[in-house]
Amino acid sequence: MKKVGILGGTFNPPHVGHLIAANEVLHALHLDEIRFMPNSIPPHKRLAGHIADEHRLRMAELAIEDNELFEIEKIEIERAGVSYTIDTMRELIKQEPDTSFYFIIGADMIEYLPKWREIDELSRLVTFVGVKRPGYSTETRYPVILIETPEIHLSSTALRKKAASNETLHYLLPEPVIRYIKENGLYGAE
Repeated sequence: MKKVGILGGTFNPPHVGHLIAANEVLHALHLDEIRFMPNSIPPHKRLAGHIADEHRLRMAELAIEDNELFEIEKIEIERAGVSYTIDTMRELIKQEPDTSFYFIIGADMIEYLPKWREIDELSRLVTFVGVKRPGYSTETRYPVILIETPEIHLSSTALRKKAASNETLHYLLPEPVIRYIKENGLYGAE
């Protein structure tokens, strides 16, 4: 069986925290690849500072372009609308029956698992992988493999504000993403 990690998110913008977490999970669990899966509309939060799906998709592509074990999963962007993980994973399993999926979540989402749509079914379909974060509990009645990663607290909201204020984003975002943000005037960047 192929072992594939799925890291979903708005990636608005994708930052080094996403890349570090994905890389740590990839190697800790000896996965074959990690797929970055931009949401169209996540059910659990409003898209603050929302930009067009094609910009978020392109930034995710640029962020991972130098790692051959990182891929883009477009299923939620192509489906559009509100994305529920259960629907996405059912479709991916149908398309790839010989693949084991590892769904990567931050500690903030571990606490939120009981509120996920059809969580009991979903926890049978995928293996949840939790990335520990300071200040969040990892207690849950659902099976979650916990992975230690370097503690880097980055907020996409704060990064959008930095971009809007033309503050430096170096070392916080991959350089191709920084260039794309500036070239396209995203978040008010010049």
